[in-house]
Amino acid sequence: MIIVTGGAGFIGSAIIAALNTRGCDDILVVDNIDHEQKGRNLRSLRFRETIGVDEFRLRLRQGFYDQFDVSGVLHLGACSDTTEDNWDYLQDNNVNYSKELILWCFRNNVRCIYASSAATYGDGALGFSDDPELFDQFAPLNPYGKSKLLVDIWARDEGLLEVTAGVRYFNVFGPNEWHKGVMRSVVNKKFPEISEDLPFTLFKSYDPSYPDGGQERDFIYVKDAVDVSLWLLENTIANGVFNVGTGVARTWNDLARAMFVALKKPEQISYIDMPEKLRNQYQYHTQADMSKLRSVGYRRRFTSLEEAIEDYVQNYLLPNKHLGEER
Repeated sequence: MIIVTGGAGFIGSAIIAALNTRGCDDILVVDNIDHEQKGRNLRSLRFRETIGVDEFRLRLRQGFYDQFDVSGVLHLGACSDTTEDNWDYLQDNNVNYSKELILWCFRNNVRCIYASSAATYGDGALGFSDDPELFDQFAPLNPYGKSKLLVDIWARDEGLLEVTAGVRYFNVFGPNEWHKGVMRSVVNKKFPEISEDLPFTLFKSYDPSYPDGGQERDFIYVKDAVDVSLWLLENTIANGVFNVGTGVARTWNDLARAMFVALKKPEQISYIDMPEKLRNQYQYHTQADMSKLRSVGYRRRFTSLEEAIEDYVQNYLLPNKHLGEER
């Protein structure tokens, strides 16, 4: 059995779909199905059963799963809202929950892959290296990033990164993110507007080093993020925290243009003022250092931004356009 926490969510449901294509359906899905779209995310998938987070954590503490033949855990269940400011909630749901599950895996000799985040890097001033010796130097810009970094530091200091892999996802986008509300990718958010021939709005730049729309992100398609995660699940000699991006920074202008091409519409980009509260904590550049993942043997090519957006738009967003109307 494989346990996938956050299994009804964005990356979690994509992981279950990938496991199904590999012939695996003995999967325990841990999630709170608190959004209609989460139910849709699971509808076509094969798995053993679903269980809520509180019940799962209780059973884990009681030793219920010790009797099962669990071959791996993919821990994606967490609050991923970067605007969440209730630290008690993040401490329990993101930090304590992760510690409980990572420790359970260690004690039961079960392979564990857990989700960290590129939010741990803060403003990026110290770069984007996943070297564990640098963890203490990073200053996340929000409590969410802090919660993820605390788990990375704890796992390192407890020696658990010698048998566990953490994945620092960068800007992931792709199918099954309708339920994420304001945390949906820009591709998903802008799709309804561009479909109605409205302009693609981007923030103006307040850094003279970057033109308007020239701010950069390491965008990675969810299918690639899933492939890395499952590769790490299978390759147990690859341990530690790994960046999961493409290693290539692309601009918001690049993303907007790729969407117009995918939708076969004329390019319309306009630039709007950035809210004052964001200007002092806005990241102008993110780019994953992928050398560590490559050094442990991951060789597969990442999907280009243009290829990924074309696939997402043509094969998922357009056929399911009504989902945007139901939010």
